[in-house]
Amino acid sequence: MKIGLLGSGTVGQTIGTKLVQLGHDVMMGSRDPANPTAITWAKKEGHHALYGTFMNAAAFGEIIINCTLGAASLSALNQAGRDNLKGKILIDTSNPLDYSNENWTLTICNTDSLGEQIQRAFPEAFVVKTLNTVNCNVMVDPRKLTEKTDLFVSGNDIEAKATVIAILRDWFGWQSVIDLGDIKTSRGVEMFVMFWHSLRDAVSSPRFNIKVVS
Repeated sequence: MKIGLLGSGTVGQTIGTKLVQLGHDVMMGSRDPANPTAITWAKKEGHHALYGTFMNAAAFGEIIINCTLGAASLSALNQAGRDNLKGKILIDTSNPLDYSNENWTLTICNTDSLGEQIQRAFPEAFVVKTLNTVNCNVMVDPRKLTEKTDLFVSGNDIEAKATVIAILRDWFGWQSVIDLGDIKTSRGVEMFVMFWHSLRDAVSSPRFNIKVVS
């Protein structure tokens, strides 16, 4: 499958490498068409790995994965182009975080979420929020954890969520994925990241996740 990846940071590189290893064709999109990080990544990963602009990646991909920083996500998606996102599943892994100092804050919360803003801005895309509650080294390999844990999806389209759940299970190995409901439930998982930050400091490692027990 052709995957358009928006963002050349650690999350984008981690997800992109996993997808290439699975045999998918992946184009990493950046603001700069000659982004040094994207070029280095593509050369390292081989002929299934490509690079270009946000617009190039969105046009290329049958599925789009947003791995940009939350503060830059809407700008990146606007550069990707509305027509290039139309009718496609848009997996959103971003969080609306301000990292300007060690006391993280959310730029959007309570009555709105970045997931909702993206869906409103691109109503003809099928936005599915997921993977934003775990560190990137766990995103593509939950087997690094000692027990089975839970991942979450939020989105308005049932079929799009079913496709994403299958991707999470079959490509990345997530055996327990909880469908929280429509895109408004992005509010909860985005706000959870503040708790995640506290947990990371408490356990002195980013390699952890939560398990829902009832």
